[in-house]
Amino acid sequence: MTAAANIADRQFTPVEQEPAAPPFRQLEPTPELMAELAEASERLETAQPEEIIAWAHHRFAPHLTMATAFGPEGCVILSMLAKVAPETYVFNLDTGYQFQETLDLRDKIASLYGIEVDMLQPELTVPQYEALHNGPLYKTNPNQCCFDRKIKVLRAAATKHHAWMSGIRRDQSTDRARAAIVEWDKKFNLVKISPLANWTKKDIWKRILDENVPYNPLHDQGFPSIGCWPCTRAVAEGETDERAGRWSGTAKTECGLHTLEQQDGSGI
Repeated sequence: MTAAANIADRQFTPVEQEPAAPPFRQLEPTPELMAELAEASERLETAQPEEIIAWAHHRFAPHLTMATAFGPEGCVILSMLAKVAPETYVFNLDTGYQFQETLDLRDKIASLYGIEVDMLQPELTVPQYEALHNGPLYKTNPNQCCFDRKIKVLRAAATKHHAWMSGIRRDQSTDRARAAIVEWDKKFNLVKISPLANWTKKDIWKRILDENVPYNPLHDQGFPSIGCWPCTRAVAEGETDERAGRWSGTAKTECGLHTLEQQDGSGI
């Protein structure tokens, strides 16, 4: 009998395959989910940010993510994630107009905490985008520029997750003053969690200084809030609004990620 025949006569036990993971499905804002979010938000209202992050990780991982612009609040949350849920996927909306100091801070965060922030970019590069619009659109229509280079990118990212964390604080602006700890984000169709909503600017900087959390050096040069370099300036002496340096000379104060109403195109 040939070797081939011997092999053919043998009986082999089939190899058990790992069951296929169920396909990802986005959450739907059912009455049951909305009630759960409201209850969680009320219960976590007085919780410490680390507790809120731990709850979010337990409830939504592995479909939990965080978006950061590397502001002081984002850096504080990243330092907390390193302790509570270091495997959380974190991304940045890289418009192509960010300060070099912001990009350098990403490397410092990765080196210190081991968290590699993914840089999500629009379909068009800055040269392509400006050529399409016959020049920098941020000069003539900053709302559209923010929409194309930030909102669209976040919408695409949101389709792959159930919940996202942001670093907003209620004392930053009128829109943000109404933020819940946990809520349904109608704009991006996923759960929004704001662990630092009830913290103050003083709380943030105390944690940064107490734990040597890396932060953008531009904050020491008069930039309390940092966005894209063409639309951000240092605040003048006597300006108390920490977002006064954003889109200076216009009525625009938000890129649209955290606005509650759709007005002037910024809340799309």
